[in-house]
Amino acid sequence: MNTSAYLKAVVEQTNTLASWVDGRDAIAPVPTCPKWTLADLVDHVGSVQRMVTMLVGERMTEPSRAYAGYVPGPTDPTQWRAWLTDGAAEAEQAFASVSDDTPVWDPSGAGAGVPFWSRRLFGEACVHRADAAAALGTRYELEPEPAVAAVEDWLDTMTSRGYWENRPDFADAMRGSGQTLHFHATDASGEWLARREADRVVLEHTHTEADVVVSGPASELLLVLSRRRPLRKAPTLNVQGDRALLDLWIEHMDWVTDG
Repeated sequence: MNTSAYLKAVVEQTNTLASWVDGRDAIAPVPTCPKWTLADLVDHVGSVQRMVTMLVGERMTEPSRAYAGYVPGPTDPTQWRAWLTDGAAEAEQAFASVSDDTPVWDPSGAGAGVPFWSRRLFGEACVHRADAAAALGTRYELEPEPAVAAVEDWLDTMTSRGYWENRPDFADAMRGSGQTLHFHATDASGEWLARREADRVVLEHTHTEADVVVSGPASELLLVLSRRRPLRKAPTLNVQGDRALLDLWIEHMDWVTDG
């Protein structure tokens, strides 16, 4: 997916989320994010999209002004739908106004802010729509190819140099001596090998043997890797090898879910 395709998908995912939460109970708990209510979830999705719109639209190479420009969500749930859909539309317009090589702050450390944020907003929308589904008792579905793209976003962001450097707890837990985890989508083209080194996690796209292999539908991989569904409740996933290594990995995939 390119930047334009990601933003089109962000609008689609956000519009679906907006239709689900429209007028619903603001204090409904979000089981997949135990510290959040539905109002917190809506606020997070809409405010992050607006922050990224500022970053990209104003070509910011440093994020403090975007953080300071935080826009809280409406307290009235009947206003949530318009607030979310408007925010996604504004984000799409902001990305359409720049090119992929426009200098924009990139927290991953890769120095490609526009592509990073286009994919990051897409991944956010997919995962947080799963949160809304859990809160509202709605069935969550995501087609295999976009699910692969969302898994790619999650894994690539979590294994980025910027994440390692800014989350010492994650770095300490993930330091290793070459232990490998292989994630394999069986319903679309998507394979990832994560290798734990002393100073980073190396992510490769390859089919190979590993200490633990997890295979199954891409959407199920996304939900389990992002801690939106416990592995024990994902019967379509097949796990072979060192289960303890996988459990440790999932235990530290706590970005976002802690609120």
